[in-house]
Parts: sequence; structure tokens; C-alpha cells
Amino acid sequence: MSNNFVLELKQISQAYDRQLVVKDLSLTLTRGEIGCLLGASGCGKTTVLRTIAGFEPLLDGEILLNGECVSSSSYLLPPAKRKIGMVFQDYALFPHLTIFDNVAFGLKGMDKAVLIHRANEALELVGLYSDQAKYPHEISGGQQQRVALARALAPQPQLLLMDEPFSNLDVTLRERLSMEVRDILKAHGITSLFVTHNQHEAFAVADRIGVMHNGEIMQWDSAHNLYHQPVSPRIAEFVGEGVLITGVVRGNNQVETGLGLLDGVMTAAMATDTMVRLLVRPEDIIHDDNSQIKAEVLRRNFRGANILYNLLLGNGDLVQALVPSHCDHQPGEKIGIRPDVRHLVLFPIHTQSKEL
Repeated sequence: MSNNFVLELKQISQAYDRQLVVKDLSLTLTRGEIGCLLGASGCGKTTVLRTIAGFEPLLDGEILLNGECVSSSSYLLPPAKRKIGMVFQDYALFPHLTIFDNVAFGLKGMDKAVLIHRANEALELVGLYSDQAKYPHEISGGQQQRVALARALAPQPQLLLMDEPFSNLDVTLRERLSMEVRDILKAHGITSLFVTHNQHEAFAVADRIGVMHNGEIMQWDSAHNLYHQPVSPRIAEFVGEGVLITGVVRGNNQVETGLGLLDGVMTAAMATDTMVRLLVRPEDIIHDDNSQIKAEVLRRNFRGANILYNLLLGNGDLVQALVPSHCDHQPGEKIGIRPDVRHLVLFPIHTQSKEL
């Protein structure tokens, strides 16, 4: 039933100049759940956010908030009446207003005592109560992001939307702040949906992630399931690092590959002798000088503690291996490897042409 959900998108579509940018997209969020739309630029994820906020009309479908329709092809509830908080990519802070006044801006028209209480409460929530007299240029980028979050939360919205909220921050700060924001949202049971092109952010913050491509959600799932149980080759290659190698199913939970006969748990039942593509992650390949399986180093990516090797198998397939960096090998060298593939994520080869 719809009233179980804070947010429900029912087969929504949107177009610009007759070009569909969102196609029959559906998702739900329950109270306190954090969702994420993950995809490359131009996939339609920000358009979805704008339709939920009420900034864009719908071509088709319905958007429900707490069971009530706020958008359809024939109806559009104004943004100001939706009780939705929004954090924009550039934060959109007013440079001439103090931190307190920026947070209080969305509370205009409220009783003054309530306004002061709400603004202070939101600043306390994000750890900036003591900085409320400062101006945006006097605080760091990470603090500005938290001011934007406080401003969105001060009116006590039923849903929080965030558009690439960490993209303007450096890598280290982005990682720390994304965890801080998740902690704040979870501690106060705030239902939220954000969009990003960054998988690490999506995995760190969201309970459920929708991988988007060409205006459609290809899989709406937990980070663990997207990584270990992708529903298509496209998602298998898009999420995390890994490659698809050729193989033949030889029996229950067994696949013959260029890495030998692999035993593991099949994520989908396959008939014996089916030609398949098998997902192999870098952590599935162990460097072992004593192994009979040899692979040629094609390329190396030094990452400090580890080196990511691109390796050529004897049958022409490529795999990757994440190896401690004291095992230093150069392109052209042959190294011993052994497989440790526990999840046999398989895709029949004849379905490849049907993928998006």
C-alpha cells in the first residue's frame, strides 16, 4: 500500500523537446531510508530529483508523498507545498547573510521564537551552532555543505533531496562528510534521496541504490546486491571493478574457464554446457608464485598499499588482480595467480545483445 512509503514513483516519464529523459521509472522509499540514483552525466538522475521537488511536470506516471499524489500528467502541487528539503550542488548560500540567517531563510513567516528555535536546532544538528554569526566565506567548503543541509532540514521536511551534495569537495573531505551526513540522517530518521555519479559515495551513504542508464533504473537494490548479484552484464561492469570472462557450465556450481574449473555459489541456475560470461573481481584473483596458472602483466596501476594489475590469461581473456604493492611486477612479466571466485555471477552469452 502506498501509505507505507514516504516516497513512491510510479512509472514516471519526462521529456525535453520530445526527447524522453526519464522512462517509466519506479521506486519507493520507506521512512528513514536513504536512497541514491547513481549514473553518469545525462542519464536523467537530476531530472528525477527535479520532478519530485515539483520543479518539473510529469509527462506520465505519478509521484506520491506519504500516500498523496503530488505530481501526475494532469496535476502539479507547487514545490513550496510539498514539505521537501533540497540541498543543491553549489549549496546556494547567500554570501551577505550570516550562517544563522542562511538557515533561517526558509522559515520566514514563522513565529519568531519558533524560527530561532528551529534554526538553532538545525545548526546544532550539523555541529555549527557556535559558528552561526560567521558568513559563508569565513567557513570551509565542508562547513558550507553542512549549512546547506541545516537550511534544508530546519523546516522539518518529510523528504530530503540532495543533488550531487559532495561533488565540490576534495576526495578526503568528501569521504568523511558523506559518512557524517549519513549519521545525521540516520540518527534523526530523515528519509532522503540523493543523486551522484560517484560509486563510493553511493555505497557509503545509501541503503538502496538505483543504477540509472538512459533515463531508466536498471537495478534498484542494496550496495551489496549490486556488487555481488548484478542483474545484467552492464551493471556487473559498471559497479566496482571487474571483468567478464568466457566460460562453460560443467555442473552444479561449476564453471570451466581460462582460470581452470571454478567451484562456487551460482547466483542463477544454468544448464550444463551453457556458454557464459563470468564476472571476476580483482579480489577474486590471488597472486601466488607457486600456482600453475600464469598470466602476463599488461598494465599496472600503483595505488600505494596495492597495485591493480591487468593480466592476460592463456586463452586470451583479461582479468584484474589487486596485489600488495611489495609484489612489484612490470608489464611483460608472467606471474602466478590462483582464483578465489566464491560468487559465480553468470550471464548466458546469447543474452548479451539484448542488454541496454
